[in-house]
Amino acid sequence: MCVSEPVGLKRADLELEHGSLSIRGAKFSKSRWLPRHASTTAKLRRYAEQCDGLYPTPSTPSSFRSEQGTRLTTWSVRATVVELSHQIDLRAPQDHQGPRRHDLGHRFAIRTLLDWYRSGVDVEQRLPQFAAYLGHAHVADTYWYLSATPELLALAARRLEPERSGEVRPCAPRRACRGCWSGPSPSG
Repeated sequence: MCVSEPVGLKRADLELEHGSLSIRGAKFSKSRWLPRHASTTAKLRRYAEQCDGLYPTPSTPSSFRSEQGTRLTTWSVRATVVELSHQIDLRAPQDHQGPRRHDLGHRFAIRTLLDWYRSGVDVEQRLPQFAAYLGHAHVADTYWYLSATPELLALAARRLEPERSGEVRPCAPRRACRGCWSGPSPSG
């Protein structure tokens, strides 16, 4: 998620009863629906109850509020990420640069792909859903979002290794790309 997405969430967008999240008017004025893990839903429900106790008549419909009960700003979220990264030693006390919230998103994407490759999941089949989950308009945007880590490259390269028949798997199931298909045309 971009920082502006959780900052812009309204209470109804949390959909606490359904275990999902509605992101409205995000990147390119698009909306998307995200499933949530039950543990995340439980934490959000607890947070909402605490907010209701502190601010019974809120001044904003925002899901996430400041200590004053007002809507969070993207600046305050970024400042909190910096503060927390110092507290958990992702940054040394004197560091002015370090991991950003955006970097954590990249890490999430890479870890997800690594887990899929290790589990034998058909990554190419899942990429369109994953791109939508990340809020990307096109799968190609997700490719640019990823960093080429040695482990990810090694796992992806295994898909191109010759199989028993001596053929190489195509990069895309219905479309051959140059240099990676040594067998007959995938279309026939």
